[in-house]
Amino acid sequence: MNDDYLEIRGLTVEFDGFKAIDGVDLTLLQGQLHFLIGPNGAGKTTLVDAVTGLVPATGHARYRNQDLLRMKSHRIVRAGIGRTFQTATVFEGLSVLQNLDIAGGVHRSAWTMLMARRGVPSYVEEALETVGLADLRDKPAGVLAHGQKQWLEIGMLLVQDARVMLLDEPVAGMSAEEREETGELLRRIGHERTIVVIEHDMDFVRSFADVVTVMHAGKVLAEGGVAEIQANARVQEVYLGRTAEEADHA
Repeated sequence: MNDDYLEIRGLTVEFDGFKAIDGVDLTLLQGQLHFLIGPNGAGKTTLVDAVTGLVPATGHARYRNQDLLRMKSHRIVRAGIGRTFQTATVFEGLSVLQNLDIAGGVHRSAWTMLMARRGVPSYVEEALETVGLADLRDKPAGVLAHGQKQWLEIGMLLVQDARVMLLDEPVAGMSAEEREETGELLRRIGHERTIVVIEHDMDFVRSFADVVTVMHAGKVLAEGGVAEIQANARVQEVYLGRTAEEADHA
């Protein structure tokens, strides 16, 4: 195995004595679409916040022999870790192209940022094609449909060369067609990356997940393939709010 995987050990996040994350162990491998599911308050977003430097945490989160929990958030981005939020954070007054160009600046020095460049960088062109927004490159990001803004955010992670992508409910509010396109997009870009998706849409999880981790009350409740998770009696009880016996008769 190469070093392009994210290993989380003993991750704990406390808020005023309350353990929002309580000793979580996860190994997130490159090339797999790894989904995090669980009820509201299970700790899914807090886990991503900890790994990306937004909340303090104890334990370890190692990527390429670096412990992300000991790094500032901007250094975590430079190390190849990118994330999206539940609400798209794009520059609505700027064009799609400009959003991607600014995001790509994370790997350019202040000096090269100031210098005029001829044409569009190749990595920006590639990202436009990959996320399907090439025809909208000159449109203000604010006029994009909801799903297209999410694709733009994923494109912004691509131009940052994020090797680990942590996506917080990327298909929330999307049409069925947009969800399908998003799943196919994640499959296309996921071969060379570690992609972790927080998701509540179980149809989307069933269609695209390689590995599912179920969280509950800040801990890992279960982990496995979709069929394995669906058959897990404890998951049915906690996540679906019913006992295994009730589920059998549903």
